[in-house]
This record gives sequence, C-alpha cells and structure tokens, in this order.
Amino acid sequence: MVYSEPLMSTFNPSPEVFPEPLRCVEVVSAVVSSLKEDAAYENHEQGHTWKFTYGTAEVFVHLSGESPEDTLLVWSPVLSLPVAEPAKLMQKLLEKNWSDTLEARFCIWNNQVVLNHYRTLEAITAGEISRAITIVASLADEYDEPLQAEFPKV
Repeated sequence: MVYSEPLMSTFNPSPEVFPEPLRCVEVVSAVVSSLKEDAAYENHEQGHTWKFTYGTAEVFVHLSGESPEDTLLVWSPVLSLPVAEPAKLMQKLLEKNWSDTLEARFCIWNNQVVLNHYRTLEAITAGEISRAITIVASLADEYDEPLQAEFPKV
C-alpha cells in the first residue's frame, strides 16, 4: 500500500480527542477566590502558592508546576505539637483518616498536625482541584478548634 501524502495530514482531531491542557494555576486561583477573595498568592522558583483563611483555618495550596509530573498540595495546620495524651491523639487521627477525611489525610509535619491532600497533576480535572481545596479547607475549619480544645499544647 502506497500513500501519496503523509497519513497525519488527513487527521483532524476534535477537541475531545486532544483537549487543551488544563491551566491549573487559573483553576486554583478561581477556586481559592471563590472561598476567600483576599487570598495571598506567590509565584516562585518552586511553583505557585496561595494562602488564605477559611473560617478559623489557615489553608495553603501549592502547585509545583503545570506538567503531568508536577503536584498539587493542599494543607492546613490544625494543631501544634506536643500535646497532652499524644497516643490518644494519634489513635483519634488514624480513625478519622479511615472514616472522616475523604481524600484528605491527617499527618504530622513541622511539629504540627496538618490536614493535607497531595496528588500529581496527571489527568487531573478542574473538579478534582476544586474538591481537594474545598475538602481540606472545610475539614480543617471543622476539626481545628475541637482538636485544640481536646488536646491542649504542653
């Protein structure tokens, strides 16, 4: 079989076949703006970072870039360590990770209990970005004060 012209010249993909790349920075900016109009934004060598307050929780959103290998990280510190009854706290957090936190997770970072969500950008949708930010912000606002009351800093 002989072709008189290259095969690709006759291929006209529809937008559904090769959609425009998702502009994650624009999506995150829109979601953060819908939750808090005066969010702080910083563009730096490590990517893009937003910081805002949602209720009583301070929330951070970081994009390391916009390629499929880059990451979306959403986090919110909810409790400073050390606390009274650390074993009881750890059991409570692990139980909540199993049943209450959806795609977010409690973890320990920088001597704090932090609620976070972490994901690569490969095949991410605007809805997933929105959900990740909303879940972390909402759960952090829900859990920060009760955890601080139950587990006072020592």
